[in-house]
Amino acid sequence: MRTLSTERLELRPWADSDLAPLAALNADPEVMRYMPRTLSRAESDALAAHAGRALAARGFGLWALELRAERQFLGLVGLAEVTFAAPFAPNLEILWRLKRAAWGRGYATEAARACLELAFATLAVPEVVAFTVPENRRSRAVMERLGMRRDPRDDFEHPRLPAGHPLRHHVLYRLAAQERREPRGD
Repeated sequence: MRTLSTERLELRPWADSDLAPLAALNADPEVMRYMPRTLSRAESDALAAHAGRALAARGFGLWALELRAERQFLGLVGLAEVTFAAPFAPNLEILWRLKRAAWGRGYATEAARACLELAFATLAVPEVVAFTVPENRRSRAVMERLGMRRDPRDDFEHPRLPAGHPLRHHVLYRLAAQERREPRGD
């Protein structure tokens, strides 16, 4: 099973020891602020199991993110297929979810760059997307540091959320393989 490494981070397959910290992350209201809801322990465990199966089957997906030197679990990061009907689907979405103690240290950007390298250099996809609610400034800043671009005409109503839901409106960022640029500082 594929593992990705950066200067500080390891993107690796899931282990049983990840389940408790992942559940704590998924139960944290601040971490899940821009998600429809927090997850129960059973839902969080199911997410890890699904992510592990996808990694084994496809060689990419959602990896457990770990700080290499300390072997400390930070969250998840990876590439997921967009599975709902949208003008930008089919496509790969890049996403991340980190525990609060890991915020503001450049980990999401560093890990996402490794995922983008895999997407473009190995998987040879023409484009990767990312999306979130407009208020999620932290994730949008990561998208922008990655060189992703937003065209407001691409913004959309997330079809998995009901009409009127406060998180239904999403902004879409894109990065085409030919638009990739050299990494810049965080």
